[in-house]
Amino acid sequence: MTDKIYRSPYEAYPFLSDGPDDLRCDFELMTDGMASVVGLLRSKVTDGDLREELLWICELVYHMNPALRTGLKVTAAEKDRLLAALERIRCEAGDRKYRFVMTQGCETACLAHILRVRSKELVRLIYRHVHQGHAADPLLLDLSNLLSGYFFFLALKLNADEGVPEVDFVSRNY
Repeated sequence: MTDKIYRSPYEAYPFLSDGPDDLRCDFELMTDGMASVVGLLRSKVTDGDLREELLWICELVYHMNPALRTGLKVTAAEKDRLLAALERIRCEAGDRKYRFVMTQGCETACLAHILRVRSKELVRLIYRHVHQGHAADPLLLDLSNLLSGYFFFLALKLNADEGVPEVDFVSRNY
């Protein structure tokens, strides 16, 4: 038996008291956090085209935000645009894209690496939601995975642009 939980009249978001097995609010908080870090990364980037692209990605992440609660309103065309951006940045990363590297370098690259990992956390949370028996639009999984790849290649590009060498990671396990 669960006692009624206290709900603060100052609650910052109406779903914060959702049950522990309801992952929708967690997803919404994760996307909100990602959008905030995208904004921080954008504030530190000087390239005008990249700044515009990051603003679009920030908006895209916010459009993903309510997807588990109300449905996904991102289009296949937007997914294609993200894929094209990923492919462009992958090419700009040059030979660096073939290496397993440490998550280090210039500040903007480090922020991009944080966003890469947060994108994978979104994927994991979506799968947990699906394993609980809930539906999730496959496009949501595609977008989250593409964001991870985009931010990985962006980190490599940002380090290259700043002249920061990558440091290879050599695993003791693989």
